[in-house]
Amino acid sequence: MTISAALVKELRKRTGAGMMECKKALTESRGDLDLAIESMRKAGLAKADNKAGRIAAEGRIALQVAGDVAAMVEVNCETDFVANGEDFADFSASAVRAVLANMPVDAQALGDLPLAGGKTVDRVRRELVAKLGENINVRRFARFKTSDGLLGAYAHGARIGVLVEMQGGTPALAKDIAMQVAACNPLCVKPAQVSAEVLDKECEIFRAQSAESGKPDAIIAKMVEGRLKKFLAEVTLLGQPFVKDADVTVEQLLARSAAQVLRFARFEVGEGIEKKQEDFATEVMAQARRA
Repeated sequence: MTISAALVKELRKRTGAGMMECKKALTESRGDLDLAIESMRKAGLAKADNKAGRIAAEGRIALQVAGDVAAMVEVNCETDFVANGEDFADFSASAVRAVLANMPVDAQALGDLPLAGGKTVDRVRRELVAKLGENINVRRFARFKTSDGLLGAYAHGARIGVLVEMQGGTPALAKDIAMQVAACNPLCVKPAQVSAEVLDKECEIFRAQSAESGKPDAIIAKMVEGRLKKFLAEVTLLGQPFVKDADVTVEQLLARSAAQVLRFARFEVGEGIEKKQEDFATEVMAQARRA
């Protein structure tokens, strides 16, 4: 039978698939648009499962604050081209709204949450994989709920996101602290929260460095102590110089407002993911082959 161009155009509009794929699906369904869509979705979801092993180190951070609740998610894909697309941005925004409205215990539970259209987060994700041709993952999320505190958030584009919970202070101060975390990437709020493993490793390095000076053990011990103190100031939020005024530490800034930071979460796109090294030409060719 003859498949009209208008029917192919409508199927492309509703699925985002290529012209030849749409024409083939319509031919197999004998012009039944709904049947063609169902068939393409089934095939697409199968393709999505096949893409699950591909490295997805690009993406975006989405965050949202609503009263006493704040949420943030990292959604990954394979290229920044897809990450900057409208479909991917809409899905990321939907995922963070789902986290904001619910309290998933892990990424799998998040995938089971329903979105506005009734489909689950994971179902929409898999359909997006089929449509865009890249592996897409909702990698991680954070959700803060406060009873009598203050929530702050800061997004550096869509690459870095931060949530902060404070007691005391103002919304402007909470945003400044979130910006500080985004810019300086502290390990934790205060020195007591630095793990023993990290401290032991740094002390070992400092001792080895100081031993090369040939000074007496008592002097070396003081050198290690001094370097450790400097290290803790660099990696803890309270010890860092404030990004807007380097003459003031964050601890001093908070003291002015009788405020304290209870916790923070910082996500950066692709953080900790081992990326495959490809040159630009290879990446373009890879995208062309998948198109």
